[in-house]
Amino acid sequence: MKPLIIGIAGGTGSGKSTVARKVADALRGRSAAFIDMDAYYRNFAHLPVEERRRINWDHPETIDMELLVGQLERLARGEAVDKPVYDFVTHTRSPRTERVDAVDVIVVDGILLFVEPRLRDLCDVKVFVDADADIRLIRRIQRDSVERSRPLDEILDQYLTTVRPMHLQFVEPSKRWADVIVPRGGHNSVAIEMIVAKIQQRLEQRGV
Repeated sequence: MKPLIIGIAGGTGSGKSTVARKVADALRGRSAAFIDMDAYYRNFAHLPVEERRRINWDHPETIDMELLVGQLERLARGEAVDKPVYDFVTHTRSPRTERVDAVDVIVVDGILLFVEPRLRDLCDVKVFVDADADIRLIRRIQRDSVERSRPLDEILDQYLTTVRPMHLQFVEPSKRWADVIVPRGGHNSVAIEMIVAKIQQRLEQRGV
């Protein structure tokens, strides 16, 4: 039986990862896997550290789409995959991987998820998580300063030069492909409950 693939997109700091994990956690009694698009950044280990920091990480070309699409297609066929692990401090792909076994539900999240037609076509349900720009910026500052040890001036410079322009060019327009738009991100418990109920209904229809 083909697993149900749930795609969750949205701007940086919108709360899409929180929504994705809450959806996966709410599917009690069902096996679920979480795939984060961020893990599929191309490996830029061949570049000096300073050059890596200047890469436009919010452009679709920085994502290894072939690997991500290929692994999702294998998971859709019921096969296991070895998901890459990315080191956001050094901007390189880690030598280790994470095993993802065949499951009933696959939850995929990423800011550029709906930009790539092949990824959109693989998703049975497409959710776009929305949030105000100032809230997203605050969350990004908190995340990058705490989890990725980046100085504030570097975070703000990246936001103004690449994050915001790429959001306007790629992420925001991809909202049109969503089946459901969730405002207020991970704090919108009603929307998350509705999404989970719909997923449960789809699974029951499939006899899973």
